[in-house]
Amino acid sequence: MKFDDLITEINGFGRFQKMIICISFVGRFTIPCHFLLSNFIAAIPSHHCDISSLDAEGIFWNLSREQKLAASIPAQEDGTPASCLMFSYPQFHLLANSSSSTERPVVECQNGWEYDNSTFISTLATQWDLVCDNRGLNKAVATIFFVGVMFGAAFYGGMSDRFGRKPMLLVSYISGMAFALASVFSSSFIMFAVLRFFSGFTITGIVIVSSVLNVEWVDIQHRRLVCIIDSMAWAFGSTSLSLIAYCIRDWRWLTVAVTSPLLLCTVLWWWVPESARWLIANGKAERAHFYLHKCAVMNRKEEVISRIKPEALSIIITDQGKKNYSYLDLVRTPKIRRLAMLTGTIWFCVATITYGISLNITGFGLNMYLTQFVYGAIEVPSKLIVYYLLEKIGRRKTEAGAHLLAGISLMINIFIPKDQWIGRTVVAVLGKGFAVAAFSTIVLYSSELYPTVLRQNGMGYNSFLARLGVSVAPLVLLLDSFWGHFSQTILCSVAFVACLVAWQLPETRGRCLPETIEDVEGTGKNLIKHHGKQEDVEKMKMKEPTEDH
Repeated sequence: MKFDDLITEINGFGRFQKMIICISFVGRFTIPCHFLLSNFIAAIPSHHCDISSLDAEGIFWNLSREQKLAASIPAQEDGTPASCLMFSYPQFHLLANSSSSTERPVVECQNGWEYDNSTFISTLATQWDLVCDNRGLNKAVATIFFVGVMFGAAFYGGMSDRFGRKPMLLVSYISGMAFALASVFSSSFIMFAVLRFFSGFTITGIVIVSSVLNVEWVDIQHRRLVCIIDSMAWAFGSTSLSLIAYCIRDWRWLTVAVTSPLLLCTVLWWWVPESARWLIANGKAERAHFYLHKCAVMNRKEEVISRIKPEALSIIITDQGKKNYSYLDLVRTPKIRRLAMLTGTIWFCVATITYGISLNITGFGLNMYLTQFVYGAIEVPSKLIVYYLLEKIGRRKTEAGAHLLAGISLMINIFIPKDQWIGRTVVAVLGKGFAVAAFSTIVLYSSELYPTVLRQNGMGYNSFLARLGVSVAPLVLLLDSFWGHFSQTILCSVAFVACLVAWQLPETRGRCLPETIEDVEGTGKNLIKHHGKQEDVEKMKMKEPTEDH
């Protein structure tokens, strides 16, 4: 008997599975909020040199605020005060002849800066004066966070394959919440940067572990639905972030607000089951039977599990599952090695494309809160289309097609003049939609391609490369300084490469999840294809529990 047959018999998408998905949805909601948090907490409001010390010395007498600024700070081309320079001494004659073109001696700000608080009460820039020569540190916040995410993906992938899904999920909840809240009390930027790194390192375990746990508990027919529900958490989180940030303008309280769902997750964790697949693969049949019994009872299929003894579960997966696996096992056998190379390339490419497009969409003419809302909202129709296509044409065609269309969108934008911002924006939004579709597909696709004993290692490895792609995306956009279409050309090429690579992967629609390395290499016992038709499932009769089918 195969594990997928057993899951189908006890209802592979019953109340038990829906409970798991709902709990994981709460935790996954906070992931996009933290991933995009730097858009708001690292924003740089309008600012100019602080001239309050001159005012305190009585130099300005009874001048108005505008007159004080005109005499102390040079004006920019648009008429606003310069952000980083001030006159070496007040130029009172400019009050009578502000259009004078005579060069005035200027110096850098001597006493800090004064910030416009109309949009933000407090940001990292206002907290530690990360402006002018230090303004690059604001962008460094996102880079530091994603470097943490990159290493965290590799860590949690390996640890959850070794110690189980459920324990590592709790570690991610508690440590992620602890580091995020600790960052709020940072007394310096260096302290904040270090805590932000560990926030990324720990919080990424939520998405790494929950994605695999959800797929391992549902039957074949509902894998794509679970994939889309999981990805909808990202869309819901990113759109909600715009509303939360609009209401909370202080960076400390905003961080607390987007982290607070993890407290609820820590409580709900007690109802999260361990993966029965992982337990069986690691020789823990008794514990697996316990969770399968809970699943059967909750799904009102108790009579099915009552016919199976714990010792019968141990023969579902071969004894090879009792071995401890590591990332080295991704390169030891030829087919697994090829699989790792192909999926790793796709994850790197799709992350580079998605974030490259997201960071380069301009021309909406909207404020940052509404723009953030639109960025999240456009993902919804994209993922609904993916849900239909995954079953209609399969995983491989959906993945390859999404990359192809994303590449075509990027290529079209190369030839649209930059002054036609409406056309460029529409095409860019379509391109992002296709990239999001590719991202949603590859998450499910990869979890179906890797065997149970290596699934978390494989997903951790893929996520590591995806975060590397995220880090590369901003660097790609900087190439536009050499040629206006350089970044678009590179992203377009990356999309076409990903399309070709995706076409080399085997189709997984309607197939049972592989349990061991032997299943992938073609030497194991669990090689039966399952076409996912309900009538076929109903025809499968469970024989004596000690027999291996």
